[in-house]
Order: sequence, then C-alpha cells, then structure tokens
Amino acid sequence: MKDITIKKDIELLINTFYDKLLQNLEMKTVFEGIDFKSHVPQIVHFWSFILLDEEGYKTNVFDKHVHLPIKLHQFNIWLNTFIATINELFEGEKAELAKQRATVLTHTFKSKWQKIKEE
Repeated sequence: MKDITIKKDIELLINTFYDKLLQNLEMKTVFEGIDFKSHVPQIVHFWSFILLDEEGYKTNVFDKHVHLPIKLHQFNIWLNTFIATINELFEGEKAELAKQRATVLTHTFKSKWQKIKEE
C-alpha cells in the first residue's frame, strides 16, 4: 500500500469513508439531506490543508457541524470508520498523521459538543 501523497488520494479516502459511513444506519440518519456532491470538495480541501499543507482553508470545522443531530457516541463511530478506511487504503507517515489528526479532532468535537449540549 502507498501513503497519502496527493489530493486524489484524499478524494479516494473521503469518498470511500463516506460510502462506508452512510452504510451505517445510525450514522446515515445524521447525514441524510447533505448534498455530498458539494460537501465532499470542502472536506477534501480540509484534509488537503491538514495533510498536504494546501493553503486557503479558513472555515471553522466545528461550526459547520453544530447543526447536525449528532449524539456524543456517534463521534466514536465516525473516528473508527475513518481510521478503518485509512488502514484499508493507505500506510505511511501521512496516513498515520491523518489518524492522529482525526483522533484529536474527534476529542475536540466531543468536548465542545458536550459543553454546547449542556447549556
């Protein structure tokens, strides 16, 4: 297997990941109604910024998701699916970085989500 080295790799990762995530009935309800054709390029841009140092991403990722009907435990499903998809497709330094960043992102989201939902 190869590492994540170009934007096409990230496109493969994200498309494969969401295909898997949407097969999970519990997660499908969270993402129903999202126009993935327009959303996926934004996600690819985010991960290209994180993994390939692509410039120009300035969106607050958390704010983009706060409206979704996500339950706290679903963040773990998201993370486990993301890591499994990476492990299926890639190996190497950038693949490991993607798993690390996704783990940090998940913990950050969960922490912020708890605070918002307690208010």
